[in-house]
Amino acid sequence: MLKPAVISKLQEITGKAAVLTAKEDLAVYSFDATGIWSHLPDVVVLPTTSEQISRIMKLANEEKIPVTARGGGTGLAGSAVPVKGGIVLVTTRLNKILEVNKANLSIVVESGLVLQEMNVELAKLGLFFPPDPQSFNGCTIGGVVAMNSGGPACVKYGVVKQYVLGLEVVLATGEIVKLGGTTSKNRQGYELAILFAGSEGTLGIITKVTLRLLPAPQARKSMIAVFNDVTVAGEAVSAIIASGTIPSKIEMLDNWFLQRIEKLTPMGLPVDADAMLIIQIDGTVETIESDARRIFDILKKSGAKDARLAKDDAESAQFWTARSGGMAAVSSAARVNLSEDVTVPRNKIPDYIKGIREIAKKHDLTIVLSGHAGDGNIHPSILTDDRDKVHFARAHKAMDEIVDMALALGGVISGEHGIGISKQRYFKKAVDPVAIEIMRKIKGALDPNNILNPDKIWEN
Repeated sequence: MLKPAVISKLQEITGKAAVLTAKEDLAVYSFDATGIWSHLPDVVVLPTTSEQISRIMKLANEEKIPVTARGGGTGLAGSAVPVKGGIVLVTTRLNKILEVNKANLSIVVESGLVLQEMNVELAKLGLFFPPDPQSFNGCTIGGVVAMNSGGPACVKYGVVKQYVLGLEVVLATGEIVKLGGTTSKNRQGYELAILFAGSEGTLGIITKVTLRLLPAPQARKSMIAVFNDVTVAGEAVSAIIASGTIPSKIEMLDNWFLQRIEKLTPMGLPVDADAMLIIQIDGTVETIESDARRIFDILKKSGAKDARLAKDDAESAQFWTARSGGMAAVSSAARVNLSEDVTVPRNKIPDYIKGIREIAKKHDLTIVLSGHAGDGNIHPSILTDDRDKVHFARAHKAMDEIVDMALALGGVISGEHGIGISKQRYFKKAVDPVAIEIMRKIKGALDPNNILNPDKIWEN
């Protein structure tokens, strides 16, 4: 419970209307998109400027009040859950595009801007920000940087950190610091801006972001490939990448997803298939025609039951609607779904899929598979119910085995969702203890009172 004097000071900084203390308001900011963890904050503050955030952080640091930064609340690792109460600092009112520079292929935005709003404006200018997390309609730019988000297009274009040129960050002590810059080359000491990409709000509050852009591709084409065996679909992905032809996206849905999505939103999906790949290629008109022929040949040789190009933009959009419906399909199918975003080397995808199927059979569980197959980022989801203690315990045991298998194959415990709360129990298994100690020292140097998003990433 915060002292009344602290609430009064927060109201002085932002105005009374931007400081929320009613229980129903606190409940709205107590959880994220996982829906598994929740904790009421003591207060929610919605600042509109970096200077206001600076004053909030100085106050919080002096009073040693926990501060959890929050953008759109779309995260899937519990990173925005205020597990220690305190202040939830919401950035969504910092939502302006400050500059677009076509000559430099860069954009400067405030951190609370929604990704899709930025994408719409860039499209008008023939520009393109490639990272495309599936939460694009709700996630904020500061959030995608703090989580180092990815999405389907990472197979060709990479993740968010590869597009961060510069940041403005408010530190735990309230200092406002500018990191990086606007140039595509910048070798002035340590790459501190990149340090904040993936920091999950534990090192500072991101307030402004300068991003590298690309010219929008001249043309795009989408195709689907249907398989009688999901493992064979995984082998086809490896074959495509090994050929040297890199699509912009290669996504996978297993049979459960195909049936569930078709039931919820009928669109003619191949519900008898064990798996479907959705592939997008982009570039010049000439390039995508040759790439499409090459990929079709590989799919045929790799055992695809059927493969075809979208006949027009509408059908292409339908393919991607099916993929984006995956989260809704799985979240509506069970009271709880344990979902991870483990990532393995691309050539290990078939082994990984086969192993997950064996784990599902061993523990008598429904484990469904989707994900960004093109970069080895598979999302296994276990459908369970926390009211059934026996089933819930089996589900957790199976997930432990799934993660252990990913590590044994040379993979990592998170490709894009982050560590947050959900993967803390795996962190020590996955990361060199010396590296963890370095991270702790960095955290201690930037946040000596441990007020920024405490109890996240590693177990305290």
